[in-house]
Amino acid sequence: MNLFVLCWKNLTNRPLSMILSLVLFALGVGLISLLLVLNHQLDEKFEKNLAGIDMVVGAKGSPMQLILSTMFHVDSPTGNISIKEARPFLRPNHPFIKTAIPLSLGDSYQGFRIVGTVPGILELYGAEVEAGRIWEKTMEVTVGAAVAEKQGLKVGDTFHSSHGFGIDDDLVHAEARAFHVVGILKPSGSAIDQLILTNTQSIWAVHSHGGGGHDEELEEENHSPADTAAHGHDEDYLADADRPLADYEDEDITALLIQFKGHSIQALNMPRNINENTNMQAATPAFEIKRLEYRMGTGTKALRWLAIIIVAVSGLSIFISLYSSLKERRYELALMRVMGASPARLFTLIILEGLLLATMGYLLGMVLSHAGMQVLAAQMEDAYRYTFSGLVFLKEEAYLLAGALGIGFLAAILPAIQAGNTEISTTLAEG
Repeated sequence: MNLFVLCWKNLTNRPLSMILSLVLFALGVGLISLLLVLNHQLDEKFEKNLAGIDMVVGAKGSPMQLILSTMFHVDSPTGNISIKEARPFLRPNHPFIKTAIPLSLGDSYQGFRIVGTVPGILELYGAEVEAGRIWEKTMEVTVGAAVAEKQGLKVGDTFHSSHGFGIDDDLVHAEARAFHVVGILKPSGSAIDQLILTNTQSIWAVHSHGGGGHDEELEEENHSPADTAAHGHDEDYLADADRPLADYEDEDITALLIQFKGHSIQALNMPRNINENTNMQAATPAFEIKRLEYRMGTGTKALRWLAIIIVAVSGLSIFISLYSSLKERRYELALMRVMGASPARLFTLIILEGLLLATMGYLLGMVLSHAGMQVLAAQMEDAYRYTFSGLVFLKEEAYLLAGALGIGFLAAILPAIQAGNTEISTTLAEG
């Protein structure tokens, strides 16, 4: 009989023992695989969203919160800063600053954040337009790929924003003018996919319940003459989308994303100088992300050790299963020797049983891992609007297979040696 068929029959002859070993092995392998896949995708998101940003300037508060809210868009902003305070960083000829991207946050559409900013943010994240164009006028928006897909938005659509980042019909700015979709971005894998981008004046316009429309036709459609008269003083400056932000001294923004021209001593000392000498806060993304990874790493290490312990226990379970089965199969093994089976063949038989158990446990663990990641991805997408997937497979998982087979081999080696050393005459005499 074929060795593999014989292995399978031997294992299924003890179904409860086999199931226990498989479940333990699958749980350990699956947990390690899940951690690998999750960490890989989180690291990928962190790396893409760093976007070469050297410093974020915003309101006083938690630097971690400032980074998460402005670069990853998964937290609430720390507050606003005035254009007057931020004006020095917006100078086009600043000696140390290469790029300063203003952000204005606070509104959303169906849970997706609307960000008042400048087109330069697209270069920062390497984003490109797939359909339509980049926003140019007040109340025009260019939407990220994930927003367009989830909400079914197309070029030419209009919508009203909501105050805050939740979904609440009572917070919709129904009295303000509607945003007009003029472009859809290509998928980039960064935070841009989850955002609705417009100019900063649009955010101000919504909160003052005015703002120039994208053209006269839209203006007439959305507002009566009485509305126009009521909000005319706002429209005098909000309709001018080309006016530099530095001219709006009395207005606020949420933060600035800054890239340095070089990493000189003056540039590196800038965050400390801002924190010590202004009412604003400067945070360094690379430093804060390292802190976040360190905090997450503590929990990840604990889970990884738990998985290793489970795998070790499952290996012990395989060993006990094979070792205990030898007592029941001694007569059978002796008969195999009489029928011509060599000690090496019996040794190989037991080793194959260990490897087969390990392989099945590994495959079941992979199914549990990636199915679990797919479920987790849906929950994380609902909570944070980031796209994760359980269909991502890593080369490290191949190393995990090698480790699983190694544990199966080690668990089977002692029972295999005993099987190979079976005494024919003694065993047959004992019956």
